[in-house]
Amino acid sequence: MRTFYKFLLDYLRDFGGTDIWVKPTAAFTTILLILIVAWLAHFATTQIILRIVHRLAKRTKTDWDDILVKNKVFKALAHLVPAFIIYYTADFAFPELHKELSELAPEALAELSKDHYFALAGFLVKIAKIYFTIIIVTVSNALLNSGMEIYNTTEFSHHRPIKGYVQLMKILVYFMSGIMILSVLLNRNPTVLLTGLGAMAAVLLLVFKDTILGFVASIQLSANNMVKIGDWIEMSSHGADGTVLDITLNTVKVQNWDKTISTIPTYALVSESFNNWKGMEESGGRRIKRSVAIDTNSIKFCDAAMLGRFEKFDLIRDYVLLKEQELKQYNKGKNLADEDFISGRHQTNVGIFRKYLEVYLKQHPQVHQEMTFLVRQLQPSGKGLPIEIYVFSKDQAWANYEAIQADIFDHIFAVIPEFELRVFQEPTGADIASIAKQSL
Repeated sequence: MRTFYKFLLDYLRDFGGTDIWVKPTAAFTTILLILIVAWLAHFATTQIILRIVHRLAKRTKTDWDDILVKNKVFKALAHLVPAFIIYYTADFAFPELHKELSELAPEALAELSKDHYFALAGFLVKIAKIYFTIIIVTVSNALLNSGMEIYNTTEFSHHRPIKGYVQLMKILVYFMSGIMILSVLLNRNPTVLLTGLGAMAAVLLLVFKDTILGFVASIQLSANNMVKIGDWIEMSSHGADGTVLDITLNTVKVQNWDKTISTIPTYALVSESFNNWKGMEESGGRRIKRSVAIDTNSIKFCDAAMLGRFEKFDLIRDYVLLKEQELKQYNKGKNLADEDFISGRHQTNVGIFRKYLEVYLKQHPQVHQEMTFLVRQLQPSGKGLPIEIYVFSKDQAWANYEAIQADIFDHIFAVIPEFELRVFQEPTGADIASIAKQSL
């Protein structure tokens, strides 16, 4: 390029041109030629070399090279070719000297300045260095994205996401590249700039507070296996109840069941409480915990007619017979009078009903028999006696789980009258109207 530049100078002067426009015209034309050559070199690199690399990547059995191609790692590296061309041709307008400029006499400098630019080479070198820095940033980002994608293909990536760490590395790359660009523009040593930034540490801590907190929280979440992508979490303080879509350095995205997206600060998952339903999903069952309120006015001892009817029910026949035999022997040992009914032990309709629910749920094909299984009474209140079902369904899918639960309680509400029990229900408008009509 130095030869081409000198050729242009001589060629333009032969046409009678003056140094006022000959030198800048020759320099501009040479720079334009450098840019054209750099572009052509980049074009040839991308069209020839990259095509060969892409074809080789497709033929290999491994996936990591395909991921590198997908994230444009080689395309970013192709920019090194024009960058080197600009860097090594930047001194085309600088004279070939065996001494420093400061050692030359003023007359010699004036003579050289007729054909050369002393500062242009330094300017073009700065442009090339900035170009190199941008290439390094681009290649680093592509490599980090590729590394994260390759890591995500492994089995343990689901339990140990590294997106937060990758984002932190990107921040460091951007930060260091910014320092390098400033050092090039200011012509200062980057270590001097880094030393000067020590005084700004307090400001940087305030600016990157959320990033620092998020980084620490990401380490804790990953180390303690508190949450991972795909987990169902519930965090009422942030209005989140759904599946974790993404875990980044600063935020955790949760898709709620109504398809809205909640964004939670990463450090909030460490500093605040949340429910992770992962244990339920991995246990093989989903809890059914629901009660039905029995009207206490309908609870009573079972007479012979009622027991005779219960003995016809296959699910509780054996229980009723064995229990009645046990109670008769107990009462007989107490030598109770026939009139002393309340001093003995007798079966109740609510007790037999509770036993019926146990047997019914034991035989239900969708109830998990190896997990917690309870049919219990809760504390009576002004709204009756709650009989609670505390079991686990085998199917964990939400829709199927709700269908199983509804099927169980459909049966319970339908069978309650067979035990001469009533479900407690607060008076409705129709009840009040019926009472008023009867009073008239």
